[in-house]
Amino acid sequence: MSTRRIVISLGNIGGLNDGLGEYSLQLGQRFARQATAWRELHGLRIEFHLREKFVGLFGDDVGYLPVSRRQQWWPMKGPPCVLWHSLHQLNKSLPPRDAQWRLLTVHDLSYRYGRNAFSTWRHHRRTLALMRRTDHVVAISQYTADDVRRHLGWQGPVDVILNGARSFAGDPQEPLPGWQAVGNKPFLFHLSRMNPSKNPQAIIEMARIWPEMHFLMCGPDNQHTQRLKAETALPNVEFHLGISHEQKAWAYAQCTGFLFPSLTEGFGLPPIEAMHFGKPAFLSRLTCLPEIGGSAADYFDSFNPQAMKQVVQQGLARQQVPGRSAAIQTHAAQFDWDRAGNDYLALYRRLLKLPAP
Repeated sequence: MSTRRIVISLGNIGGLNDGLGEYSLQLGQRFARQATAWRELHGLRIEFHLREKFVGLFGDDVGYLPVSRRQQWWPMKGPPCVLWHSLHQLNKSLPPRDAQWRLLTVHDLSYRYGRNAFSTWRHHRRTLALMRRTDHVVAISQYTADDVRRHLGWQGPVDVILNGARSFAGDPQEPLPGWQAVGNKPFLFHLSRMNPSKNPQAIIEMARIWPEMHFLMCGPDNQHTQRLKAETALPNVEFHLGISHEQKAWAYAQCTGFLFPSLTEGFGLPPIEAMHFGKPAFLSRLTCLPEIGGSAADYFDSFNPQAMKQVVQQGLARQQVPGRSAAIQTHAAQFDWDRAGNDYLALYRRLLKLPAP
């Protein structure tokens, strides 16, 4: 049986610490675990298309194809490609011309929210071009699937495969600088890139009217986080940028609650990560977040600071009800990367008409 290829493209993703990176890492690991079986059973070789610095990331049982700028204009060549799976809608690389199936995972259409008119037009034009070279779409939430049909006019097939979310509950922990192993005072935790779409300013304004509560703002060390840190001079707000995995696990474990008033999300991993610890999550009611948080979360209907404070106080009071923390953990457990990986592989089998395992 001649070996044919399934190519899984990460595109030009440069890091693994944000949402797209985590998604790509977790799914890639699960695809790689099945690579030998798929090669032996179906004559299909799994190959990853990614930046050269990530070659080898998924072990020796898979192949690697480095990304180059020329692939924006000229498709790759090689042995027959039966399935090209682009892991996100920001991928500019062209699929091989011989690809029998071109599968695209759409995470969000966030360019439609909060950008200027020219930027929105440019991103929309690029996304429509991508859809013209796509045969089948996967969305990471029902909200995103609806957005794809509503805003892109997509009439083709759409599957919804929810993301997983890692639990850090059993991982090693390290206190943030200035803190003890057990939090020395109650605090509310926020973790994001802190760009405007994440709405961190709403948290700062709530902190301004709530001096008794402490707020920990964590995220990467980038222009958005540095600017917000420089502009915020409140004694009850701390910024910790570029935190380690162990520090993130500690913050989830020790926080009083998790704040995520985001304006645009395709899924939203941090709230589920916090819920794995049984922590109350306070979310925006916008885009997909009610779908992801369900009845286990509390929601901001307004970003008025006083209204937000009231939502948090009511949610913290409800957290004292016996069984509430366990119910939150049960909700989080349904978002499982093994399930997500199996769902994608089942879709591959369906598209390629392969026998079930």
